Amino acid sequence: MRTYLSVIAFLCFFSAASFAQKKKADLIIHSATIVDVATGKTIPHKIIVINGNKITAVADQQQLGFYTSKKIINAKGKYIMPGLWDMHMHFGGGDTLIEENKNLLPLYVVNGITSIRDCAADLSPAVLQWRKEINEGKLTGPTIFTAGPKLEGFRSIWVGDIEVDNSSQLHKAIDSLQKLKVDFVKITDNTMKPELYLEALTEVRLTGLQITGHIPAALTLTEVSNAGLSAVEHISYLLRAGNKNEKEFADKISAGNMTAKQYNQLLLQQFDTVAAMQVYRHLAKNGTAVVPTLSISFTTAYLDQDTHQFDEQLQYIGKGLRNTYAWRIERAAKDTGEAITYRHQLIERAAGLLPLLLKAGVKIIAGTDAGYLNSFVYPGFALHKELELMVQYGLTNQQALTAAVINGPAFLGKQKLYGSVAPGKMADLLLLNENPLKQISATKTIYTVILKGEVFDRARLDAMLLEIKRKAAAE
Repeated sequence: MRTYLSVIAFLCFFSAASFAQKKKADLIIHSATIVDVATGKTIPHKIIVINGNKITAVADQQQLGFYTSKKIINAKGKYIMPGLWDMHMHFGGGDTLIEENKNLLPLYVVNGITSIRDCAADLSPAVLQWRKEINEGKLTGPTIFTAGPKLEGFRSIWVGDIEVDNSSQLHKAIDSLQKLKVDFVKITDNTMKPELYLEALTEVRLTGLQITGHIPAALTLTEVSNAGLSAVEHISYLLRAGNKNEKEFADKISAGNMTAKQYNQLLLQQFDTVAAMQVYRHLAKNGTAVVPTLSISFTTAYLDQDTHQFDEQLQYIGKGLRNTYAWRIERAAKDTGEAITYRHQLIERAAGLLPLLLKAGVKIIAGTDAGYLNSFVYPGFALHKELELMVQYGLTNQQALTAAVINGPAFLGKQKLYGSVAPGKMADLLLLNENPLKQISATKTIYTVILKGEVFDRARLDAMLLEIKRKAAAE
């Protein structure tokens, strides 16, 4: 009897000691199947342990007993992957639209986008403030990486630019951007002098910042890549590489003997794959990436076939932002039949470059161009369309996911914190009902979003959608 009691006492002591030794966690997700985007494989029966805004452990299901938490998510039958990144979007439209733009922040979260890259407009002070508040946990929204105001030449058509016309002004502009602590620099070519554009690329890169942008018609892809362009925004620019005499034609454009549109029309007829691959390999060697932004291109190119007037997503967009869509709609409506055919041909040919770029080793980064001005490219929703278009035009599901969760963070030097479900990474996660490696549209089957360790279950996400809709209707 004494022996029996001793055994019972020992077992009770051992059980109590084991419980006392359990590691506390803020959140435990168990029975999960991890989507390893880097390898293209799934890893079943895993637990993910989260403390604060970081993943602190990823272990086999059998080790669940070693941890304890008041918050536990049973992810049986679910697929867990890193949160999505939209690496090209815009806040803008002037001070009167600040609140409408702010209302877009939860729309990204609802769609599983946990980080965004604001590619410049005219609301930089507000965006910088939102970035700060989100980082401090005072505002709900995706992590914001912003360019602040972009670089342009004098009398640009864009509002909110920093306009420069010489080297002195350029250096002052770069200094001002550094003082704002921007995450990268955006440059466009509406009125920027070609030689100043090249100087801007080199000078910005010397600061350690990345610089991305549009490509002046008077410069070749090789020239801008050599000067330091970090990424080309919009895939249509990559068509130029298909001209064996790209420099010759760039000079003609510079001299006013040919328009950029005429040049593109010529390329549609005479695109040379061998010449293009030579340029693409050079871009890859220099580390110049590409953000295709297929969403905006396809939407505007095919407005003749779909006016988007009855899109369900319109109910989440404020009236002021919807009004900014008008200029693209009106411009497209004025196109002749020939111009419409050209629009279709241009985007179809440009999108078809994706496999060539990958073969050459160019990094593809997912971005949508969603936001003000860009008609019917809906923040949050558009990234799922972007991934579907990438797959439709030649990428595998894994390659598309890589563009949305690995290449974006790596481009901004954040790969140590993002890009996989692993210890030390930020707890920005998606729980999906279906496997996105099998079907890319599965990214839309969102069960739960984890944002910096905070849980947004389906009920909460649906409530957020209703609130976004309410605010949009009231604006």
